Amino acid sequence: MEVRAVSKYVRISPKKVQEIIHLLPGKQVDVALNNLSVMPHKAARILYKITKSAVANAENNFNLDRKNLVISKAFADKGPSMKRFTPRAYGRAFPILKRTSHITVVVGTVESKQKGGKR
Repeated sequence: MEVRAVSKYVRISPKKVQEIIHLLPGKQVDVALNNLSVMPHKAARILYKITKSAVANAENNFNLDRKNLVISKAFADKGPSMKRFTPRAYGRAFPILKRTSHITVVVGTVESKQKGGKR
């Protein structure tokens, strides 16, 4: 069984989230939450909240045990960019893209992770 939590339009660049997010898949939920709580990155704080939400969804909606949960997938997709301009010399303006992300964390049970075999 896989349960997911999605956070959309998060005001952080997907590139910055992907630096942290590649550390998560395959880890047990408690280990991942401990690691995220001590990282000094904005992306780590955001991922911590989304991971806690996915765990809460698994516990409350599907009655899954927290001890058996592992992070099966985590990814950050590109959201819409807000376009702004900064003034430059001689009446010019340079564009600034304020990027957003759609972040998804999928947790599953240990048994569902081990089911896949060789074909």
